[in-house]
Amino acid sequence: MKILAITQARYGSTRLPAKILREVDGTTLLEIHLRRILKAERASLLKIATTTEEGSAKIIEVASKAGVACTRGSVDDVLDRFYQTALPEQPDYVVRLTSDCPLIDPSVIDAVIDFTINGGYDYASTDPASFPDGLDTEVFRFEALKEAWEKAELRSEREHVTPYIWKNGSAKGGSIFKTAAMANPAGKYDASHYRITLDEAEDFEVLKALIRALGTGRGWKDYIDYLERHPEIKTLNSRFGYNEGYEKSINND
Repeated sequence: MKILAITQARYGSTRLPAKILREVDGTTLLEIHLRRILKAERASLLKIATTTEEGSAKIIEVASKAGVACTRGSVDDVLDRFYQTALPEQPDYVVRLTSDCPLIDPSVIDAVIDFTINGGYDYASTDPASFPDGLDTEVFRFEALKEAWEKAELRSEREHVTPYIWKNGSAKGGSIFKTAAMANPAGKYDASHYRITLDEAEDFEVLKALIRALGTGRGWKDYIDYLERHPEIKTLNSRFGYNEGYEKSINND
């Protein structure tokens, strides 16, 4: 079975330009992100879906250093960029990740893959109601991606890759795809109010503090426990909402 992990990475960003190329003690957040994904045992291959922007050359340089292949595509039609990255590989399943999650956890990636396959789902993801923002992982059949690429029409569906799938999924009352969300394996441990993603300048300060305190090889709960012990760091970015980029796309539909 071939399971392809694809992470989206672009140079431009409205809120925080070149954010994934910011460094902590000489290492870019993109490199940290890639090296953590590569520790996932269930993914067969990792690729980057980047853009044709001039600055993407720097992303390709970091990827090459980590031994990860890149493809370049549309800035705005991310669904097409993502599909074209997956197409040559003809995988059974695709894992969608985003490079604004530098502390993505390989154990979570593996868990969502197993959850999807063992449950017979066409699509499954981490549950934002129990995971912190910054561990976002989606796994889906390649055939579901192909159908979305063929049929998705709304701007929000093209800019964010998977809305067509999950909006037409059983978890949302749809009938086309069998879908589900995986709660974090810590059971009742609710980490949804924590933020270890990278969209704002304050997010970078939180990530920098975590990496300098704990390094880049810890599990996600270690980082969250540190924030719990250091509320002065946690509150730096606590005013920002979850998935604001998708909400913006919805408003533009």
